[in-house]
Amino acid sequence: MPVIVIANPKGGVGKSTIATNLAGYFSYQGNNVMLGDVDVQQSSRAWLDLRPGSLPPIRPWEIADGHIAKAPKGTTHMVLDTPAGLDGKLMEEALRIADKIIVPLQASMFDILATQAFLQKMINRRGKSGIAVIGMRVNVRTKAADQLAHYVSNLGLPVLGCLRDTQNYVQLAALGATLWDVAPSRVEKDVAQWQELIAWVDQ
Repeated sequence: MPVIVIANPKGGVGKSTIATNLAGYFSYQGNNVMLGDVDVQQSSRAWLDLRPGSLPPIRPWEIADGHIAKAPKGTTHMVLDTPAGLDGKLMEEALRIADKIIVPLQASMFDILATQAFLQKMINRRGKSGIAVIGMRVNVRTKAADQLAHYVSNLGLPVLGCLRDTQNYVQLAALGATLWDVAPSRVEKDVAQWQELIAWVDQ
């Protein structure tokens, strides 16, 4: 049962976007999926409350008193959304249970510098295996995208492509939906950008 943790100590980088859409992908594939949220803002949990019963189900992964509960039998995939400022005991617990960690990262130097110590800390705790970065709100044809790829490659971590800045994510989130819940023609460009990330988590 893979546990995928979405983590970055910086707020507003797109952690909940990755967490909800990844859970949506797993559910679309017919898996028994749970989505957990240890962020005090509970963005992913609020999104689950919006999700219509007509869409492939995603169950909430309950987090009690800051402790990550064990998944019930029958669960096949688990996705955990984490808060800004992730550190201390909660970070240790998240790293302990994670099979893979995805770090959403915007391409500005401010975001890169804010995330640098976190990435190094994770590498020191568990090595480089099972950690990858996804560029958020990035045009792949810009110098910023090259800058992001160069920085992450120096750490020896894979970059799982870049996701563009589009209203599709905003509009679908407001409906409790994901890229996988609507007509493919509507989100064709976005789904294409997810293929490298999906291949990595499915390994």
